[in-house]
Amino acid sequence: MTKILTHWLVAFITLSLLAFLRVQDGGLTETLRLKSFDYLQSTDVITTSQDIIIVEIDERSIEANGQWPWPRDKIADLIWQLRQNGAGMIILPILFAEDDRFGQDMPLAEALVGNGIIIGQVGTIQTNKNAVPRGVAKIGDPMPWLFEWPGMLGPIELLGLNADGVGVLNIAPEIDGVTRRLPLIMTVGEETYPAVAIEVIRVAVGDPSYQIKAGEAGVQAVRVPGWKTIYTDKHARIWLRWNKDFPTISATDDLSDVQGKVVVIGLTAEGLATTIASPSGTQYSHTPIAVSVETIINGDNIQRTDLADAYELIYLIVCGLLLIIASRFLHYYFVAGAILLLGAGTVYGATFVYQNYLLLFDFSWPIVTTTLVGLHSVFNRFVREFRLKQQIRKQFETYLDPRQVAILQKHPEKLKLGGERREMSFLFMDIVGFTPISEYYKNNNDPEGLVAVINDYLNRMTKIVLANGGTVDKYMGDCIMAFWNAPLDCKDHAEMAVKTAIECADETEKLKQVFKQKGLPDINIGSGVNTGTCIVGNMGSDTRFDYSVVGDAVNLAARLEAQTRNYKDDNGNVLPLLYSSYTRDQLQNIESIEVDKIKVKGKQELVTIYKPKRKAP
Repeated sequence: MTKILTHWLVAFITLSLLAFLRVQDGGLTETLRLKSFDYLQSTDVITTSQDIIIVEIDERSIEANGQWPWPRDKIADLIWQLRQNGAGMIILPILFAEDDRFGQDMPLAEALVGNGIIIGQVGTIQTNKNAVPRGVAKIGDPMPWLFEWPGMLGPIELLGLNADGVGVLNIAPEIDGVTRRLPLIMTVGEETYPAVAIEVIRVAVGDPSYQIKAGEAGVQAVRVPGWKTIYTDKHARIWLRWNKDFPTISATDDLSDVQGKVVVIGLTAEGLATTIASPSGTQYSHTPIAVSVETIINGDNIQRTDLADAYELIYLIVCGLLLIIASRFLHYYFVAGAILLLGAGTVYGATFVYQNYLLLFDFSWPIVTTTLVGLHSVFNRFVREFRLKQQIRKQFETYLDPRQVAILQKHPEKLKLGGERREMSFLFMDIVGFTPISEYYKNNNDPEGLVAVINDYLNRMTKIVLANGGTVDKYMGDCIMAFWNAPLDCKDHAEMAVKTAIECADETEKLKQVFKQKGLPDINIGSGVNTGTCIVGNMGSDTRFDYSVVGDAVNLAARLEAQTRNYKDDNGNVLPLLYSSYTRDQLQNIESIEVDKIKVKGKQELVTIYKPKRKAP
């Protein structure tokens, strides 16, 4: 089951699940997408509006004119001052739903007539009173796609009939409560109501109504005859481009700066002003009106094409597939680099398209997908390589030095499965005079003691072999077979093999003292070393194999070990080491003494054999 769950193909399931979540487009994907759009807008250069100015009813205004709400004749006075200073359209985002308690509605009504004033109305869930609808010419059926309110609360009739325009003040926060889009047309039943922004354009060009176009996927565009087409999303919303900085002045200041500009009258006094959340932070509630008007005037509408969802889905699937395939064949570092590269490239591409074409593309879910799919694929690759390392460790830990096993685990490519031809050095080492020791334990009815002696001997010699970088091929009773230069490279393999045999002979001298103290028979060893070309690799059957060597050079080393019984050292003991001329020719730091020229089985020519020149103790 574990092998199935960690198979590299399982990453396709992760990719499919993430693609499915994107198609479903739940709260998580939508929120991340909107946050990615916030980032794109944060790359915008902040520009100061040349078309719109905000006149604030601030603390100074309240101190000068009394508490809010003011008598409406004071608002009328402000309108006349703005008009005298050459203001353009004047937006008054205030709901005058009740008669003025001071009885000053008529002065305000007179100020509204013909002065290009747009006042507000709001969609409600409790009442439908004094609403001022505006007809639209429909191409297709946009009504099912428009934002709908149960009711609309408008200004009192005296003001609603005299104002040049009445626009809806409601905004449409996103799933996370942040205002990013604003609907241009809303409905109550079968009646349509324009937002303040588009009502400003209608009044400015003098048209009585709007045109709205819809298709099967929703609203496509809204248009005021005499003005360029405004492309929207399927719910008739436009994206607010929050890179606008609007000049602001107090209602009590010199108003000469309003000349030729659209004026938005905003309430900013402490305790009276209302705020909304925007991608750039908290804003006053009248700011979206200014932003939407500026967006429509400049024509720099942010767009998100109807096919954006499909493009993003295809992109994240392609990226996921590439990562899965890459993780199957490339190292972790390349896959990690690919994840980072795809993430950075996705963000850069979305930013480039936005900054140059004002098109919104979501980079968040493709990044989530590439990261999770990439990590899953890397994890599967890690598990596979971990298993390979465990297999290598299991296969080699009994006859390779742990340091060598660690190298093979880190670089398994160094282990070539099957056979390969290599020049290597081989060591055969055997106990000379083993029969007396065996007879001793037999006579004492202590077979376990014999096993302990053999194991002690093999353990001591094996440690020397491994410490010198050798590979223990096999144990044959009391005989050890080892080799050098496989599976890891060993440039001085001949020297290391001879050095090992010398150290094993020295260790045997120590072992003799132990045997003497225990009253055991004397012990000697004979070692044969040869260097030559052989075949090395995993050999055996399909069900059981071993890493070993075969070749004539191996056989010669075994025969040299047997020849040690025919020669004596200076103490009259069996000569502990013989090696061939093939080995001697590669020694750099060990001096050799020629012992003899012998004929061995399987070879026609004589073989010159040597022993190391040992320093006197």
